This record gives sequence, C-alpha cells and structure tokens, in this order.
Amino acid sequence: MMRRDPGRPARQVRRAAGAVAGFLLSFAGPPAFAGGDPVAGEKVAERCQACHGSDGNSPAPLFPHLAGQYEDYLLKTLEDYRTGAREDPVMRSFAEQLSEEEMADVAAFYARQESGLFTIDPTR
Repeated sequence: MMRRDPGRPARQVRRAAGAVAGFLLSFAGPPAFAGGDPVAGEKVAERCQACHGSDGNSPAPLFPHLAGQYEDYLLKTLEDYRTGAREDPVMRSFAEQLSEEEMADVAAFYARQESGLFTIDPTR
C-alpha cells in the first residue's frame, strides 16, 4: 500500500515557482544605475586620481579599486564618509566637499569603468 506524502503538493508548488522566477530573471538586463551623469563625474573624479587612479583602478594596494563597482554602493559609501557613518578622515574631507549631484556623478563615472579586478581560476 502506498502512503500519501502530505507535503508533496507544497514542494511541487515551490519548485515550480522557483523555475518561473528563474525564467523571468533570465530576461532581466544589467543592473540599473542610480542616475548620475558619468561625463560630469569624470571631471569630479580628477580629485580622486592620486589615490584611486585615473580610471578607478588604483595603482597602489593601499587604496581600493573603484572601477566597475556598483553605482549605488559607491554613492552610499560617499554619503557614509560624509556623515561619519564610515570613518576615514581623508575620505571624509573629500566627501564633505561634494554636492549630492557630484557624488552621484562620480559614482556613475566609476561604475561604468572597466574593472582591473579579476578572480583566479581555482582549477589551475
């Protein structure tokens, strides 16, 4: 005699919902940008070149790469430096000099740059 599994229908529904969600997400494009002007941001980024490089790929390991980072992450980071939620006296002084628009613009600029970061193939 076959016993009935009371949880089977719920698992089937969850599995189907996951498949549908995956299918729909396959049509999603790249992440949306926060709306800054990358052309204007390139001018603002001139202040950042000494530490972060002209394209956001820092020449020194002490300073983070900004190129290719998510625009909203870069914007939030600048806001956090300005408010003191993230602590770094040098970055705070730079962030305090930027308007909201300039922060959005520089975030847009760096988000659209080619990242010099890479991952190592673990199979090698």
